[in-house]
Formats: sequence, C-alpha cells, structure tokens
Amino acid sequence: MENRENIAVGLDIGTTKIVAMIGRKNEYGKLEILGLGKAKSLGVARGVVNNITQTIQSIQQAVLEAEENSGYKINDVVVGIAGQHIRSIQHTDYISRSNPEEVISGKDIQLLIDQVNKLAMLPGEEIIHVLPQEFKIDGQSEIKEPIGMYGGRLEASFHVVVGQASSIRNVGRCIQTSGIELSGLTLEPLASADAVLSQEEKEAGVALIDIGGGTTDLAIFKDGIIRHTAVIPFGGNVITDDIKEGCSIIEKQAELLKVKFGSAWPGENKDNEIVSIPGLRGREPKEISLKNLSKIIHARVVEIIEQVFTEIKAYGHEDPRKKLIAGIVLTGGGAQLQHIKQLVEYITGMDTRIGYPNEHLAGNSSEDISSPLFATAVGLVMNSIENNTQSAYKLEVSQAIPQPKPIVRQVVEEKQQVFNEEVIEEKVVSKVEKEAETTEGRIRRSFFDKYVDKIKEFLDNAE
Repeated sequence: MENRENIAVGLDIGTTKIVAMIGRKNEYGKLEILGLGKAKSLGVARGVVNNITQTIQSIQQAVLEAEENSGYKINDVVVGIAGQHIRSIQHTDYISRSNPEEVISGKDIQLLIDQVNKLAMLPGEEIIHVLPQEFKIDGQSEIKEPIGMYGGRLEASFHVVVGQASSIRNVGRCIQTSGIELSGLTLEPLASADAVLSQEEKEAGVALIDIGGGTTDLAIFKDGIIRHTAVIPFGGNVITDDIKEGCSIIEKQAELLKVKFGSAWPGENKDNEIVSIPGLRGREPKEISLKNLSKIIHARVVEIIEQVFTEIKAYGHEDPRKKLIAGIVLTGGGAQLQHIKQLVEYITGMDTRIGYPNEHLAGNSSEDISSPLFATAVGLVMNSIENNTQSAYKLEVSQAIPQPKPIVRQVVEEKQQVFNEEVIEEKVVSKVEKEAETTEGRIRRSFFDKYVDKIKEFLDNAE
C-alpha cells in the first residue's frame, strides 16, 4: 500500500445497471474520476434486491471493470439505497441541557440526533437518515446553525428517512459477499442532488426528479434544507414494457426504439415516419410508426410526472412561502428522453432543466461520465469523499498495466454483437447509420476513449 490518499468509491445498485465509480478530489477541489465499471443489473426489481446471487455477480462485474480501468483495488463502498419501501416522515424532538451557561456544541446536536434514531418504527422498518432541518433554542425559532449559542432547551425539526430493514440488509449482504465492505448508505435522490444541484437552487427551492429504470426518486429542497423525499415505483422500464406490448416486439428492440427514436411529445413526429424492425427467426419485418411510438411513451411519462407532481403539491408548493422558485431539475437515464423537459414544464407549469453532474467534475472528465445516467454514482463518490475514507489503494504497476487489454477486445466483440443482432432500418428518418450506437454501448467507453474511436471507425466501416 502506498501513502494514504483519499480515494472514494460509490456503488449505484440500480434496477437496470450497477455502476462502480472510483474518484478523488484534485488540487482544485473538483472530482477526478479514476475508474468506472458498469454491469447489467439482473437481480434488482424497482430498486429492491430480489435475487441475491445475480446481484452479487453484477456487483463483482462492475467492481472488476472499475478496478481494471483504474489500476486501484477497492476495499469499501458507499451505496445508494432506493426502492418503493422508502418513506420519509417529519419529526420534532428536543433535549434539555444540564448547563445552559455552556455554549451549544456538536455533541448536543449529536445527542439530539441519537435520540431521534431511537424512535419506534413500524415492524420491519429501520431509520436510514436523520436530517436536521431547523433548530429552536429556548423558544427562538428559525435557527440554522445553533453551535456556539447559549440556551437550555434545544429543539429541532427533522426529516427522517425510513426503509425496510430486510431490503437494507440484503444490499449489505450482496456487497460483503462480493468481497468488499460497506462504508456508508445514502438515499439515492440525496446523492443525485449533491451531484446536480447548486447551493443557490437549494436555497431558492427546487425539486429534483431522478428517473431511473425501476423507480423515480424525488427530493425537494427549500432554504438550503431537504424538505421532502419520495420514491415512486415506476421508471424507464415500464415505458419499455409498454412499447414491447403495444408494438408486439421483444424487450431488446423496445429499449433500442425508445432510446433512438422515442419522444415524450407525439406532435413532433410526422405521420409518415416509420421504423422497420427485423422479424424474429426469418419472420417478416415489422413496421412501426414513430407517431404511435411517441403516443405510447407520452401516456406513461405523463402518468409518472403526475404522480411526482402530486408529491410536490403534498409538500405545499402552492403555498407562497414554500414555492419552489428554481423549479424542477430532471436527472437519471429517463431525463435523456427527447422532449421530456417540455412535457414536464407543460404538466407542472414549473421551470425545468436537465441536471448534469459536470459542475463537480474535473475538466478532463469524459463526456459519458457527465451524463445524467451517472448523477447518482457521482453523488455517491462525493459522499464517500466527505467520509474521508480510503476506499481503494493503487495496485503495483506490474499488476495494473497489462489488465485493460482483454477488456478492450471484449468491448469490441460486444459492440459488434449489438449491431449484428439489433439492426433497425428506418425508411423515412435516415439517421440510423449515424446513430447506430446504443446508449449502453456509448456509456461503456468512458475510460477507453482513444481505443473506442478506433472501434467506432471499425464499426462504421462494418455498417
């Protein structure tokens, strides 16, 4: 092991993908990503582990890939937790201090937090986060920072995030069985918020909507404080399922259609725009109208956004004092859907932008990492850095250098396979040949830029 450096590792266990990300702070305080590993998530449904063996395999694959393209060995990780079992409650608690003549210190606040952690929960539930919001000292309210002040009675309102104990333990077991330690648990919308929101937005009032594969996570901030969190058990996968059913095609083709030609706004497509899908095992190709495709996507996205908007209204957005001035920030893989920003603005009447985690990333980071897809993973690495852990250490040079080569070959083979299996011909919109790269293919290349340009050339020629 070499001299101690603060290397942080985040592990995002999602419904569609598992991402392991290794990073550190550079001299400018920005996040430098050293390695990224991504694996298809097989044992997770709607953010909850439902197959331990498959989840362990996916975690090991993502961790191995991150280690191989960074030259670091991972010891422990900060993990994101989501799923439909997550709920949040507001709670107020207080302590009476034995000596009001002493100033309030971090110990007093910790005492108050520990007291809240002992709250009786429903059977099978466990507290994940206790987040102080505002403090009251001897009746004086709206105090944001009580440390250094005098007072006898210290009171605080808390945002308490609660989850199912069994789900949390299953995640812990998957990680330990994968041969790594669990150094921390973070609610995924909070990690995404760290990565894509600015402090000004949190002060003004903002709702972060993270549209993942299995769940849509919501985090609301106002006056710089977390006010509300919710997990809605729908995400990009239900859109893919609807396309699969509505167009009578297989899941792989439905996902490819959604990513390449999908739009959340049906009016954007002309009636004569048609995509031809190869038939299975010599069957006739299927012709699918892009307008119909957009209608299927639109119906499901509207449903998801309306549920999120119900949560925003439940927080009290319509009260002038609670108004979210900075509007909505969309992130996660679902935020890449065409025209989703316009649709969200239309449904909610709130200003909307797409959230990219590039504000915290070093200038030389690859374009892929600053995609909304990796917002949660970037937030988890930032969380791990705050914990000041040494989550990975550098391998010997002789070990680290030769390993990436076989991985590159593997990527070439996989990419070839994707395009041999899933050629989608378009009759009217002629952009397929230029766009013949799937989202999944694009993401994998983060740390092999120079190799991948060659691979791309090779694939273009093959096309």
